[in-house]
Amino acid sequence: MNIGVLGLQGDVSEHIAITEGALDNLNVEGKVCVVKTRREIKNLNALIIPGGESTTIGKLIWKYKIDDGIRDIAKNGIPIMGTCAGLVLMAREGDEKVMKTGQPLLELMNMKVDRNVFGRQRESFETDLAIPVLGNKPYHAVFIRAPVIGKIWGETRILAEYEGRIVVAQENNLLALSFHPELSNDLRMHEYFIRMIE
Repeated sequence: MNIGVLGLQGDVSEHIAITEGALDNLNVEGKVCVVKTRREIKNLNALIIPGGESTTIGKLIWKYKIDDGIRDIAKNGIPIMGTCAGLVLMAREGDEKVMKTGQPLLELMNMKVDRNVFGRQRESFETDLAIPVLGNKPYHAVFIRAPVIGKIWGETRILAEYEGRIVVAQENNLLALSFHPELSNDLRMHEYFIRMIE
């Protein structure tokens, strides 16, 4: 099993560490690596698009011409998890902030993203979320300049909400989270993602 973390900008090393921990915890053999090229992405069993600065990551994806590689693996059923900035990039539609900044979108999931809904860096917060697919125990989530999912359609389904706003959604092999699971000590979100790999 080969899991890639898109290594253009953002929480790359944190995702690698927690994914390795989740593999160990599940007793699954696999390798977690940084990917930066279309060729590397083509050979993955799963891809994580980390949090960071979504406009920067988006521009680098297009600069290095890996947008089509990501879309190809998505169409082929390879699981992709986008966290925070990764969620923004996976959306099919964006709000006014997305349009104003010229934010490139991969348009993978049937959802509209609203950027920075919870405010700026200083309004970052942590909270316990109910995420039924992870079991009954609340999941401690870290929100940093977090986006939310404004609406969903088609096969996209809601996995979790916070104060009436959608913060986790899944569409078949695609998983989008508003928060930063790589900054939690809870392995369950990454374990859930690993279980999506056939």
